[in-house]
Amino acid sequence: MTEINILSHGVEAPNFDMAQLTAWVREVAHNHGRSVGRLTYVFCNDDYILQTNRQFLQHDYYTDIITFDYSNSRRISGDMVISLDTVRSNAKQGGVGESEELCRVVIHGVLHLCGINDKGPGERQVMEQHENAALAICPFLVSNSLDA
Repeated sequence: MTEINILSHGVEAPNFDMAQLTAWVREVAHNHGRSVGRLTYVFCNDDYILQTNRQFLQHDYYTDIITFDYSNSRRISGDMVISLDTVRSNAKQGGVGESEELCRVVIHGVLHLCGINDKGPGERQVMEQHENAALAICPFLVSNSLDA
């Protein structure tokens, strides 16, 4: 059974329609041969994600998302910590809307849970292709129903 939880730390969580979010995440996972178990999104600020990055990954830098993978077999499960501060600055730098960038980051974590990496040679381009395919079916961008 799919369970998606939205938490926040120091910020107001985005206003997702949970039925649409669940359907979208399920479809993207299904397109990668996976089913969806429990996913938790923790929306936070830059200070919190930096602290998390230092504590769990020993990385001393800001990032937009940290994905903790608890998947087994073909069923994805995990926690995703997303800095809304970094999402906003990345949207501005990339010349895209905040809603689009937020959706990209939200699905980026799911794609990691599906086994797609982005650190090795050529992997970033592969990840972007999968992100773009997922964004093409994102209900929040099609209907513009997300308040980011």
